[in-house]
Amino acid sequence: MVDTLGLYRLAESSRIPILPFPLPQTGSVSLDLPGRGCVVGLDEAVVSSERDKKVHLAHELGHCVTGSFYNRYAARDLRQKQENRADRWAIETLISPGELDDAVALGCTDLWMLAEHFGVTEGFMRKVVCWYTHGNLAADLYF
Repeated sequence: MVDTLGLYRLAESSRIPILPFPLPQTGSVSLDLPGRGCVVGLDEAVVSSERDKKVHLAHELGHCVTGSFYNRYAARDLRQKQENRADRWAIETLISPGELDDAVALGCTDLWMLAEHFGVTEGFMRKVVCWYTHGNLAADLYF
């Protein structure tokens, strides 16, 4: 299991700067700057809890590591494909299938218990369970 500090270390070793930036609508963003690489912006006024920060950072780093970027003119299906790639990277980086199985074996059977155990949001935990159980991220279909 990777914690928030581990994500910062991964960003540093990958030369991905994480910069404070006002992002009141989203809380975070990642950009691929031509000739300069990827950069992550994080608004700690919006992303204030440790759980939110961990999920946001993992997702944005997922965009950077997988190269899953799009622009505002991209078709909706392309946007969703890139968002899903970033989410899958975040899921697989933060929580392995074995760790999820171990947590369930310890008695963490409710989503809130799993989220608390792994230090992530319940929304993210829904995606984790969907990915490892159903092989997709369509949490709205199952929860």
